[in-house]
Amino acid sequence: MESRPEKSQAISCILQEWSEGRKEASEELMPLVYDELRRQASRYLRRERPGHTLQTTALIHEAYLRLVDQRGVSWQNRAHFFGIAAQAMKRILVDYAKARHRDKRGGAAENLPLDEARFVVTGEKGVDLIALDEALARLAKFDPQQASIVDLKFFGGFTIEEIAETLRISRATVKREWNSAKAWLHGEIARLT
Repeated sequence: MESRPEKSQAISCILQEWSEGRKEASEELMPLVYDELRRQASRYLRRERPGHTLQTTALIHEAYLRLVDQRGVSWQNRAHFFGIAAQAMKRILVDYAKARHRDKRGGAAENLPLDEARFVVTGEKGVDLIALDEALARLAKFDPQQASIVDLKFFGGFTIEEIAETLRISRATVKREWNSAKAWLHGEIARLT
């Protein structure tokens, strides 16, 4: 069995080959990344409302299909891949929430508990996923780095160190920007809901 550093290096090598146009690389990649994608999908779905109809396996496969369909991506490394995968899963869930909201024609919005990420003050049960997505889109317009940090930390479950590596910034910058983004988003979501 490969050690974590060896597996990470193998993933990075396959991603490089994929970036260079070797089509078979995407098929070789799936067995190596499946467990981590499953953990990411499970984290997302744990935060969803009870009885959510989208299952972990379906979320993994939909996200992977979106990743495979991307053209011209120059995969940097394992962390870059999982960051993009986290964004794909977020988009799927936001699209799902919007469709469900439209189907209900003004029914209750989908809630996403944020307490696991210590994102909002204690005692709040969650935040409207659509409102969070809208607030993140506004944040990305004036501070794309903070929006990326939120995506990676909250949606991807990345550690401070992994975010620093992925974005090529210091851990101190990640911590500072994460705290700033949380405060801004908390106020923005409160305004929207």
